[in-house]
Amino acid sequence: MPLKSLIKADLVFAKQDVVSKKRILESVADVAANRLHCDKEAIYEALLGREKLGSTGVGNGIAIPHCRLESANHTAVVILSLQSAIDFDAIDRKPIDLVFALIVPPQECDAHLSTLAEIAELAQSEKVLNTLREAETNDALFVALDSLL
Repeated sequence: MPLKSLIKADLVFAKQDVVSKKRILESVADVAANRLHCDKEAIYEALLGREKLGSTGVGNGIAIPHCRLESANHTAVVILSLQSAIDFDAIDRKPIDLVFALIVPPQECDAHLSTLAEIAELAQSEKVLNTLREAETNDALFVALDSLL
């Protein structure tokens, strides 16, 4: 499924004041739980379990925490820009300030991989990243994403 069709305005949050990797995963779990009608602790544990396999900090200030969740009935993408960059154990050892989190039901694994690839490709453009980082409000971040996809 194309990233553009997965992005929902109520799951896009600009300039969040989050200070740690743990808090990011908790925030993602909290908002995704409402959207997916799933237990937020189950989402958090699934995201944390994936992080234990290796950081999803992909470089260029981007993190793509993701997990498969048995109880999810559809895919949810939560997007955050951060007020200040934080350490996320990224592969380039630089702090992150943009988060694209995916929670996917097991039956959508193939779509999950193509969505991850689409986000990774988006993250290669300095112009795109700057546009996203400049968005000051949730609406501005959503509109910026929508126009870039």
